[in-house]
Amino acid sequence: MKNLISAATKYKYFYPLLLLVLLPYVSSRINSQTRERSVTPNQSPPPAEVIKTDIDLVTIDALVLQKKTARVVGNLKEADFVILEDGSKQQVTHFSQDSLPLSVVLLIDRGGCIDPYGTEVQRAANEALRRLKETDEIAVMTYQDNVELIQEFTRNRNQIETALARIPKKDEWADHCLNKAFAKAADYMVSAGNPVGRRVIIAITGITKNFDCGHGPSGKAARQALYESGSVVCGLIPKTTVQGMENKYMRWGTRVAGVFGARTMDIKELAEETGGEVMEEKPERLDTTFATLIDHLRTRYNLAFVSTNKKRDGSLRKLKVDLSPEVLKSQGKLVVKARRSYIAPKQ
Repeated sequence: MKNLISAATKYKYFYPLLLLVLLPYVSSRINSQTRERSVTPNQSPPPAEVIKTDIDLVTIDALVLQKKTARVVGNLKEADFVILEDGSKQQVTHFSQDSLPLSVVLLIDRGGCIDPYGTEVQRAANEALRRLKETDEIAVMTYQDNVELIQEFTRNRNQIETALARIPKKDEWADHCLNKAFAKAADYMVSAGNPVGRRVIIAITGITKNFDCGHGPSGKAARQALYESGSVVCGLIPKTTVQGMENKYMRWGTRVAGVFGARTMDIKELAEETGGEVMEEKPERLDTTFATLIDHLRTRYNLAFVSTNKKRDGSLRKLKVDLSPEVLKSQGKLVVKARRSYIAPKQ
């Protein structure tokens, strides 16, 4: 209890003062990033809703949930879906559910005062990952000031269990460099992930939003790399009282600093934009939550279409995945989680 009170006092007084001191420094970091990924000359689409594809077939990974209960709706057919591209209805040409293999990158936070990866979380991760199919592959990365690949993609569950048992200790003085973490995970997904599978990045962290770290890709470049990889972003938050306070101050601080132009990354926004989920639960109950997330990944629908817009112009095209009136009438209010846009191929 004494430690809890001490930590609470620290967050109540120290972080607001620290933020005020660091604001000039944060503003000076805005232009210090080293890598940018251009999308299309003379075009500046919002990077938060861009996914690039180099082929005419546009693929979408969609999760359908009941709005009130958040239960998965897993009995839908191809005819139940409606896909709009820039407002024009598209014809679904490929449809499946739980048929494509998964490539999963676990991103485990090792920075800051709070350790999100304790014994309960390690056990929950092992139990949840056993629910994956034999054809699914998993890689393990950790991040703080820098990113480390602990285990390359493998289908060997013993190797994964060994990797999860040798996660390095957290560094209390290290940062939570989300821009570096997601850039590295996206690049690795493209270079090493199954090219015909579905791609998922799961971040295990207590901090869901942070400033961009310097000496690496900017958050904008990291988001672009992420969307180009076609990955769905998910988050698992081991929720404790002190974690909640730290995350609250980080989100407050980044929001205030954003007024001054500071660059930030937000896992919740990434999840929303890519059709993923962020789940929070107490560490001792996270086994059920982690298992639910894996079940959701396994029951997502895989949709694809060839655009009626035949121009190969590299333009930004907005996507909307909806359900037919018949389904909505028979099953009530439903929520569809899917990506929001893509960039057309360019010759």
